[in-house]
Amino acid sequence: MGAYILRRILLMIPTLFGIMAISFIVIQFAPGGPIEQIIARMSGQGGGMLDNISGGGAADTAQNFDLSGDSRYRGAQGLDPAFIAKLEQQFGFDKPPLERFFTMLWNYIRFDFGESYFRDISVIDLILEKMPVSISLGLWITLISYAISIPLGIRKAVKDGSSFDMWTSGIVIIGYAIPGFLFAILLMVLFAGGSFFDWFPLRGLTSDNWSELSWPQRILDYFWHLTLPLTAMVLSAFATTTLLTKNSFLEEIRKQYVTTARAKGLSERKVLYGHVFRNAMLIIIAGFPGAFISAFFTGSLLIENIFSLDGLGLLGFRAVIDRDYAVVFANLYIFSLIGLFVSLLSDLTYTLIDPRIDFERRDV
Repeated sequence: MGAYILRRILLMIPTLFGIMAISFIVIQFAPGGPIEQIIARMSGQGGGMLDNISGGGAADTAQNFDLSGDSRYRGAQGLDPAFIAKLEQQFGFDKPPLERFFTMLWNYIRFDFGESYFRDISVIDLILEKMPVSISLGLWITLISYAISIPLGIRKAVKDGSSFDMWTSGIVIIGYAIPGFLFAILLMVLFAGGSFFDWFPLRGLTSDNWSELSWPQRILDYFWHLTLPLTAMVLSAFATTTLLTKNSFLEEIRKQYVTTARAKGLSERKVLYGHVFRNAMLIIIAGFPGAFISAFFTGSLLIENIFSLDGLGLLGFRAVIDRDYAVVFANLYIFSLIGLFVSLLSDLTYTLIDPRIDFERRDV
């Protein structure tokens, strides 16, 4: 097993390199980079970002114009070439792309992610600042969906073909088909001061006076704010796991060892939970790390927008829109690295649940 783990870790290096290289190449051809963003804001097409550039270099020279100047940047005609050169130096664009790429990789290997282009804060601090929202959504949606899916899937497998199986399947399919953001809007209208009830808060992860509350009140306040977002996300989150659990149990129930166990006089409960459960739950439990990471990093952007939850999804979206490449590449590197390790963790989980699986003997 040690050799397998080592091989997987070594394979992460070229995989991560490929992800970063392809993304870097694509970015080189993307229009509207950070310098164009500053130029657009200077020409009155936006605002607020220029003042936040670290060092204030752009703000100090923003008033220098040279009508005879020329530039390869869109909209830069008429700006002082010295100002453009200073921006290029500040963002590192005065160096060749290959040098910038390997400098970025060398910094990332040492977990030095630099500072945001347009905010006076380090990228790692910015990510840590948004982490509580994403952890809250990812952790709770995974736990709740598993808590619903596994018992429901087992019950559906036992009652396969019954009226219970039919109508619960209908509910699961309908819930899966309804977009989470539409259900979120419905919940907001109904229960967050829309046209009906004002039972839940409309924005934020905690109340403004959270620091003044006692610990029991803080816990209640925290879940009070999470109720509507989690309800909107859980509607479709448990559908896949429920059907996967049902099909896995049905497959195991039909195997010969189950027939043998029943022939020995074991109760149905003993057969189901003493023999079938461990084998049937192999794929479900082993997929938990991946399910958590998936819920943690994806699928929450619209929910975060609707309920004004400032998490990693919203951070990544704004970084792409603003062309804040420091944040974009740092997010990509960190989350790709976490994803690769979680993939390894999922494989190792298989071996813990079922010792018959031995990746060491597989040909790789």
